[in-house]
Amino acid sequence: MAEALTGKYGPWGVVAGGSDGVGAAFAHAMAARGMNVVLVARRVPVLEASAAEIRATYDVETRTVALDLSAPDALSELTRATSDLEVGLFVYNAGGDDRSVAFLDKDLGSHLELVHRNCLGPLEAAYRFGGPMVARGRGAVVLVTSGAAWAGGATLAAYGATKAFDLILAESLWAEWRTRGVDVLGLVLGKTDTPSMRRAFDAEGKPYGELADSDEVAAAALDHLADGPTWIYGSDTPTGGSPFGALSRCDGVLAMSRGAFAHGDDA
Repeated sequence: MAEALTGKYGPWGVVAGGSDGVGAAFAHAMAARGMNVVLVARRVPVLEASAAEIRATYDVETRTVALDLSAPDALSELTRATSDLEVGLFVYNAGGDDRSVAFLDKDLGSHLELVHRNCLGPLEAAYRFGGPMVARGRGAVVLVTSGAAWAGGATLAAYGATKAFDLILAESLWAEWRTRGVDVLGLVLGKTDTPSMRRAFDAEGKPYGELADSDEVAAAALDHLADGPTWIYGSDTPTGGSPFGALSRCDGVLAMSRGAFAHGDDA
């Protein structure tokens, strides 16, 4: 399995948002399959601890890059920090929203940071890292998105909109690159057991309910990298369409607003 991952895609993987939750699970799963890993996140102590654990457990190389992915120059800096590596797999997992509140109850700056991290970030990452993959004729990109992408919903305006952007971006890149040797997967998550999800639900005083396991999520995504454009984790039809089915857009928005498919992923 390790040879299949590195042989098909390349020796190094990058996980943007790789310090905990789904991102850390991806890093461990990639390392377990023999891939060297670059971990990208803001918190240096957590980042370094995760990298040390991965090196000790899997006997692979690691590199850490401390970045705030909402910063304008984050992806150009990440490109420089990995310019000597052949990156065969890029996972963009950053972009959780710890506070699900009405649109006007959150300051404009927070909305704009979310848009930069969730829209401009993955687009620039796909361009900067996907370009060399296409040129080499091998590689894979995973954009972690959310069930909040399926329809608009109260208290999910900016977050849901950015995750819809990620979903459409992944599907479009899959269509362009699927004959060029590069797999693209839009990984759609519902409620997943991560620190980000727990913070969001704790802030609202809500019970966690049934949660997906981060390790199982990452393993499933790696198993299905070639089964794009989307993989809906936990669905009976993971390559299928919107769970809202034949509902009108209006009814879908109202269902989302009631929390039927509310966010809770780590992305």
